[in-house]
Amino acid sequence: MSGFDLTIFDCDGVLVDSEIIAAKVESKLLNEAGYPISIEEMGERFAGMTWKNILLTVEKEVDIPLSASLLDKSEALLDQRLAREVKIIDGVVFALSRLKGPRCICSNSSSARLDMMLTKVGLKEFFAPHVYSAKDLGPDRVKPKPDIFLHGAAQFGVTPDKVVVVEDSVHGVHAARAAGMRVIGFTGASHTYPSHADRLTDAGAETVISRMMDLPAVIAAMENWAGAI
Repeated sequence: MSGFDLTIFDCDGVLVDSEIIAAKVESKLLNEAGYPISIEEMGERFAGMTWKNILLTVEKEVDIPLSASLLDKSEALLDQRLAREVKIIDGVVFALSRLKGPRCICSNSSSARLDMMLTKVGLKEFFAPHVYSAKDLGPDRVKPKPDIFLHGAAQFGVTPDKVVVVEDSVHGVHAARAAGMRVIGFTGASHTYPSHADRLTDAGAETVISRMMDLPAVIAAMENWAGAI
């Protein structure tokens, strides 16, 4: 039995049900800017991406110059709504209370936003001080690049093959796999969509769960599986 030395959690859409709130804010702004997109499509196409990279993707796709002010406008609106509305994912406390060994959070969200959300839903005590933001590593080091996952593992002196990652987005799964880590996909947040599990599997997740309370048993089972990295 190989076992894991570290469990890494994404935050948005895994620990807190925030991706749906982001999809609502961002789809409204894009529609107002002349790019029609539904809330559901935002979740399917862009979950796990930073707002800056979403805007860059849209600009490449269509000939619509998107104002730089949209960057700051989205961040301010989203922080306001998250502070009021964000909720914990069902089953997270159950799962965390039963998982043994080191754990941390590796996220594309800013450190300030992570602190606000984790404090609001009562999860900060389960992870602090091991909460890491890809934005703190420097420009252009966010997922789907593997940098933040490698950074998290390095804080514990753990090799990537001894890490299991819990991710809800295709971009996050790609990042974890690029880091040489094993991945469990999660589809239990409100932004999920019909092909979500299949897309996570295609991206490299070994298995996919829709209930966080199933996580401890799945990790225990994976410790006996030969994971092909």
